[in-house]
Amino acid sequence: MQKKKKVPQRKCIACQVRGDKKSLVRVVKNKENDIFLDPTGRANGRGAYVCANKECLSKAIKSKAFNRAFKMDVEDSIYEHLLDELEKIDS
Repeated sequence: MQKKKKVPQRKCIACQVRGDKKSLVRVVKNKENDIFLDPTGRANGRGAYVCANKECLSKAIKSKAFNRAFKMDVEDSIYEHLLDELEKIDS
């Protein structure tokens, strides 16, 4: 009998829905305080997960969920960059 491999679960910081790690998009803050999308899920740094759609990312921005997750003030220019990156991944 073969063991079933556990699928890592993560929670979206915007809508609080749990899902497979692969179905969510990871947003990373590295040591230089750069914040960016991590489609591979392997970049070094503090990670926060959000559903792979614009609605959840916008909701996370409005509720300042990234400020709490990364324990810092995130600038609007970074949010705009994250939205642009998400659109590139979706298409």
